[in-house]
This record gives sequence, structure tokens and C-alpha cells, in this order.
Amino acid sequence: MQTTTLTPEELHAAFPGAQGYLAACSTGLPTVATRAAVVADLDARPDLVHYADVAERCRGHFARLVSTDPEHVAIGSQTSVLVGMIAASLPDGATVLCPEGEFSSLVLPFAHAGRGIRVRAVPLADLADAITPDVDLVAFSIVQSATGEVADAAAIAEAAQRTRARTLCDATQAAGWLPLDAGQFDALVCHTYKWLCAPRGVAFLVLADDFAATLTPLHAGWYAGEDPWAACYGVDASLARSARRFDVSPAWQAMVGAEPALAMFADADPAALHARVTGLASAFRERLGLPEPLRATPIVTWPDPAGTDLARLTSAGVAASGRRGNARIAFHVFNDEADVELAATALLG
Repeated sequence: MQTTTLTPEELHAAFPGAQGYLAACSTGLPTVATRAAVVADLDARPDLVHYADVAERCRGHFARLVSTDPEHVAIGSQTSVLVGMIAASLPDGATVLCPEGEFSSLVLPFAHAGRGIRVRAVPLADLADAITPDVDLVAFSIVQSATGEVADAAAIAEAAQRTRARTLCDATQAAGWLPLDAGQFDALVCHTYKWLCAPRGVAFLVLADDFAATLTPLHAGWYAGEDPWAACYGVDASLARSARRFDVSPAWQAMVGAEPALAMFADADPAALHARVTGLASAFRERLGLPEPLRATPIVTWPDPAGTDLARLTSAGVAASGRRGNARIAFHVFNDEADVELAATALLG
């Protein structure tokens, strides 16, 4: 079970020099421990046995983060590849339901799967009601990349269960600040380079056993073997019985950097972390007179079609982003009230 030991203040201390960085929704910052781990690895000789141990610890940390067991977690390097395997395993003519404006890595694998697979998009708020008996799979990000909107995951999962549709949840914009229970979904996919502050190249796929049984391990290599070191050659290697059969060979150096970051977030108090980052976002919205969202989120967006506000933020030394005609900022554990003031002053003068 998850151990809640680290406070938001302790997490904040792991990121010195982060003032003005309001872009966790684009990419996270490395912790002091991640920097040290990567440098130590570069200074040492490569050790594949050590790397395999690191990868397994990362698997375990992520399992704790999403309230599941490690045997349900597969290792990947990109979410689109993991989603592509699911798309390839759908039956011909399947219908996939997704939110309008969903992040492309989650939906393009289905849109280009061929075989008569259809993708239907509806507004996120209507997603649960749009799960009709003809829908085979519902694919959605629990936190929307472009807007920061948080989906009603419970309603979506319950509606899908009533019609026996499968659910695929992307937690890339959620893991690291939003408490998650992967058991709500048939599959949960996540890249860790954003809110979990890991190096790019470390992704995970969590699978329910009955859904995993319907998938084909298209990317199976030696690391998907029951005993990876005995599965390096030939066509007769036995694949793992757990979700490890969907593993790809880990990006070793990325895993080395990811381990301390994943361990830190797995040891955090999820409720306190959620309250801290969403509280900072609320304070910023209050300064700008922006409405509060239906469900709390640390991502703040507002219309900025000409990019004027984004330019003001950038000129003030604030790292921000623009998506779909909106300005977008995000508050994470490395931010504090000074960042709220810095961004608000840049916009209000």
C-alpha cells in the first residue's frame, strides 16, 4: 500500500531554482536526486543487471502511485506505442469514443488503425452519456492537456461498465498531483516526464487481467520474456504471464533518472499534494478574475488567440505555453506563492 510520508514542502525542496517555471503540463523539472543519479550513472560503467533492478523498482513505484500491483504494469517508452498495441488488438469495425480535442497520442493510433475502426468524438462533459451499446472502447485523458479540465472518471467508468465498453485512461497530465486508482479502468497509460518529473522515455501501461488477455504483444522482445535473460534468442522464448509480456526493453539511463522521482511522488501525501497545487492555481485564478473549474485542477487556461498574454509571461521570465488559442500555465510542487505573484503581475501590471 502507498506510504504517505513526504509533505508538499519536502517535495518543493527537491527542486531548487524553479521560480517562474509554470510548465509542468509541458514537461517537468528534474529533482536534485534525479540529476545526481544520472551523473553517477554516466560516471560509472554500464551494468545491465543493475539497470534491470532499477526498472523493476520504477515499475513498483508507479504501481503504488496508481494503486495497483506491479504484475499489472507494463513498461514502455511512449504512450502512443502502448496505445497503438491496444488499437491493433481491437476487432475489425470497432467503435472508439473519445473527447473532442483529445491529445493526439491517445487518439491517432485508433484513427489510423484501419480495418474499419471508427473514432467518434464528443465534448468531454458528454462523454459518459455518449457511451452507447455500439461503443467498444472509451479512450480519454483524465486531465485534458489543452484545457486542464478534469474528467468525471467515475461516471465514465460506470457508464462503460453498463454497456460493457472497455476503458482506456491516459494519466499523463494527472499522475503526480491527482490521486489515481487504475482499477477503475481496463487500461491506464502514462508517460512520466510531465508531473512525475522523470526523464523522457519512461512510460507505463496498467492492464486489468481480462483486458490484457485480449491484447496481442506486438512489440514483444527479449524483455517481455518470463525470464528476459533466457529470452534473448530464437522464437521459442516464453513470454511473461503477467503484464510484463507487454514490456519493451527499458531506456536504461532514463530509468536511472526516473527512479528517484517516481519514488518521491509515490511517497508523497496525495491529498496534501493535490490541495497544494490546486490551491496555487485557485489563487492565480482569483487574481485574474477567472472562474473556478468544475473539478479542481492545477492547470489554468484562458483565451489568448493572438498570444499576447503568453508573450507577456515569457518577457517576465515565466515559462508558460499556448494551446489551441489559449494561454496555459500549471502549478506544481516546485512552485509557490511567489510564482502566483510573478505571473499575475506580468499580466496585470
